[in-house]
Amino acid sequence: MRYSNATNYALHTMVHLLLQPRGNLVGVQELAEMQHLSPTYLSKILTKLAKAGLIESTPGAKGGYKISRTKQKISFLDVIHAIEGDTSLFDCSIHHEGCLIENTMRQAEENMKGELESMLLNDIAKESKSKQKENNS
Repeated sequence: MRYSNATNYALHTMVHLLLQPRGNLVGVQELAEMQHLSPTYLSKILTKLAKAGLIESTPGAKGGYKISRTKQKISFLDVIHAIEGDTSLFDCSIHHEGCLIENTMRQAEENMKGELESMLLNDIAKESKSKQKENNS
């Protein structure tokens, strides 16, 4: 099982936006350069994050992106669903009632979703900020 590169970039983008002072807008160029991406490719990711209600954009020369939800409520799962969707990872090829393999796989997936939902991006942002302070000391 593997998440797409877009999910990787979305998670890093979200942490970067979480580290910004409240109301600070970050342009797509800065976000793209930070991850060595083309602004066009990152714009597609940002559009998905905005459609999911995780970020909002302000157009114009002084525009950019910022977090649109309470920082303490954005989980890894929120970002993953915004990029990957929330379809099941496993689809049983033999459709019959009470498939034990499908039941086992769905339970494992639910456990993973629970873990990802409990992990907040703001916790990672705080840890990152702390490490930056240590490195600058």
